[in-house]
Amino acid sequence: MSGLLEGKRLLITGVITDASIAFHAAKVAQEQGAKVVLTGFGRLSLVERIAKRLPEPAPVIELDVQNQEHLDTLADRVREHVDGLDGVLHSIAFAPASCLGAPFMDAPSEDVAKAVDVSAYSYKALTGAVLPLLSRGSSVVGMDFDARVAWPAYNWMGVAKAALESVNRYLARDLGERGIRVNLVSAGPVKTMAAKSIPGFSELEDGWGDRAPLGWDTTDPTPVAKSICAVLSDWLPATTGSMVMVDGGVHATGQ
Repeated sequence: MSGLLEGKRLLITGVITDASIAFHAAKVAQEQGAKVVLTGFGRLSLVERIAKRLPEPAPVIELDVQNQEHLDTLADRVREHVDGLDGVLHSIAFAPASCLGAPFMDAPSEDVAKAVDVSAYSYKALTGAVLPLLSRGSSVVGMDFDARVAWPAYNWMGVAKAALESVNRYLARDLGERGIRVNLVSAGPVKTMAAKSIPGFSELEDGWGDRAPLGWDTTDPTPVAKSICAVLSDWLPATTGSMVMVDGGVHATGQ
């Protein structure tokens, strides 16, 4: 029996450790038949070690989304491993310390600008960089945390995610004529390195499972990974510009 992503060629960004949502998405994707290429930022040797823990060791390409040379050469570097792409996962976000946990009013504009650049503009930048590799039926997926409300501690990252949600809609509008789908997966809190870096984020994690109609396990990224793979697959052919909520149902409860 063939997998959901049999024969698909995927570029997956944002693997930092084997706790990363992106790592688990890559794992499920491979289990479902995909060929996966990873990107890494910073300590590339660490990402390369993590890549060997996948069911099939995956090649790792260096990518700093604020480095124009990296973006300009990305398509050619991906072509060294696959001849095109059927899907891309954008799992990239960063905000300086002043933007998270500290009083919302205290963050300087240059820090906010960096948060928005890395966390939202990069969605467009990454998609543009790999556009020569995408074709009709390809799927671009970004990782979100519901920015329709103000969360404790999330502060300017919440603003950056709101920008990401808007970028998603505009990308979907512009790439629709090429038959390329662009969607976000908005995940509930998962205990990752990224989550640990947010002061006060435990306030969000604590009690999430109690509020979620389906329950929620902050230590299990598998439901999010499976949902990412579903959106990357051919099984949502007319869905674009959307936010797929994978949070146990908390977004619907008004709590």
